[in-house]
Amino acid sequence: MSFTEVANARLDAIGFRSTAPRRAVLQAIESAGSPFTVEELLETLPGVGRATVFRTVKLLHELDLLCRVPLEDGGVRYQLSEGEHHHHLVCRACERFTEFTDLELDARIQEQARAHGFTLESH
Repeated sequence: MSFTEVANARLDAIGFRSTAPRRAVLQAIESAGSPFTVEELLETLPGVGRATVFRTVKLLHELDLLCRVPLEDGGVRYQLSEGEHHHHLVCRACERFTEFTDLELDARIQEQARAHGFTLESH
């Protein structure tokens, strides 16, 4: 099943209609091929409203269908999510990034949070 099909099904399941502009955003994300900014996405969607693009990206991120990667300069890039908790390594020079999963690291972070009296919600 393609990203567009999965996203449409998830959106439909929570009561969001499949409109032509929303489908265009999903297809643009699927065909992006590399991490993208919302501004770059907007450039590929001249007939779609800015608010629609921002709302759709935000919603897809909340549904864990898109992964949000904050960059050193304050910018944000998005990419298709692997659907599981993971971390990112980000190059400060070229802003290239890669994902990795490390259960031991996650356990250590959780351990440190507890040791310092924190209830970890995210990191």
